[in-house]
Amino acid sequence: MAGLQGTNRRKGFGPAGLCCVGLLLVSLLAVLPATARAAITEFKVPTPNSWPAGITVGPDGALWFTEENGHKIGRITTDGAITEYQIPTVPSAPGEITAGPDGNLWFTEFGANPPKVGRLTPGNPPVWREWVLPPGSGPDGITAGPDGAIWFTQNGTNKIGRLTLDGSSFTECGQECGLNGFKPGDITTGPDGRLWFTESEAHRVGAIRPGNPPVIEEFDVPGSDPSGIAASGGSIWFTMHGLDMVGRMSTLGQSLTVFGPTGGGPSGIALGPDGALWFAETKANKIGRMTTTGRITEFALPFDPSGPNEPGEIVAGPDGAMWFTESGVNKIGRIDAGSSTSAFVPPPFVPPLQITTSKKSNPAKKACRVPRVRGLPIGQARKKLRRAKCRFRIRGKGRVYSVRPRAGVRTRATVRLKAKRR
Repeated sequence: MAGLQGTNRRKGFGPAGLCCVGLLLVSLLAVLPATARAAITEFKVPTPNSWPAGITVGPDGALWFTEENGHKIGRITTDGAITEYQIPTVPSAPGEITAGPDGNLWFTEFGANPPKVGRLTPGNPPVWREWVLPPGSGPDGITAGPDGAIWFTQNGTNKIGRLTLDGSSFTECGQECGLNGFKPGDITTGPDGRLWFTESEAHRVGAIRPGNPPVIEEFDVPGSDPSGIAASGGSIWFTMHGLDMVGRMSTLGQSLTVFGPTGGGPSGIALGPDGALWFAETKANKIGRMTTTGRITEFALPFDPSGPNEPGEIVAGPDGAMWFTESGVNKIGRIDAGSSTSAFVPPPFVPPLQITTSKKSNPAKKACRVPRVRGLPIGQARKKLRRAKCRFRIRGKGRVYSVRPRAGVRTRATVRLKAKRR
């Protein structure tokens, strides 16, 4: 992939907003979310302030999750028993995690210096192995590819990485094979044999077809700040963090349908055992459920006096429930996907509408309120700034010790942060 020549077939939905271009069809299914109740259980992570982030189902039938601030990998059984394992590299700030076809857990270490991809072989004790990546690569999302390798996004160098299961071959793919966007985030394998990923700051969704050379295709979704991504049937689904909506795109890239509004800041998304899409609403402290026809139900998370729940990533568990991370209150949550189906009350349906926006409505031009990020690792600070829709620049590595303008200020200027290792 690195050094290989490829072509880029880029299609878009307009330079300033979501609008129709050529044969592309864009429609909006505007429905009001319904409120319902479901059985929600939460489990406290033993390490204080560990900031659980990514989550996946392991080969042993347990849920495995990363602890971004604890520099650990956690394991929770379906009855709530948690075990934590210290990553050999500290700090490592693990981000996303996935189960590989080899029976191991693979995860990104965007906070390591240099950054790494790690592998955990379950056992007592577990067996660790880590692979060093190019400096500044900033590995983020990770998934098992259709070719049997591990694929991950490199947020810092705007590339897609590939690592064979034995670690003998690492390649990366950037502009030389068609990636013109930047800041790739979550990644998943689509039903079309390609890997699909979000580019939050570029407001695009991309797809890479494995091969020699690989081929990348990108699709503009302006102002949407795409975050989580999942596949269902012949479609790709992604949360539109900047617009509080969920998007559905055909794998052919011929149409985009937008569902919503949802609660604030939809992030991780996953296909549930009930055939619906489930997603975390980070700002609203809710879990959302949406049928494939666009009917949305929301479930409020239990109030916690220690702060906002901030649910992030979500996955379907082996017990028929949806499991999710809550970084704000240091918990792993579980919601009964079965009971929620009967509680659902369909909201009014509005026929599809064409979306037209002007350049003035571009969210990137609006002022943002600078969030509190001082003292946070740069990975966590970066996520909070994106959610606040702030433009920013970070100098240094480690934890943030300087923020200009200060927290709470509304600004259209670039927020400047300085970080250093303790």
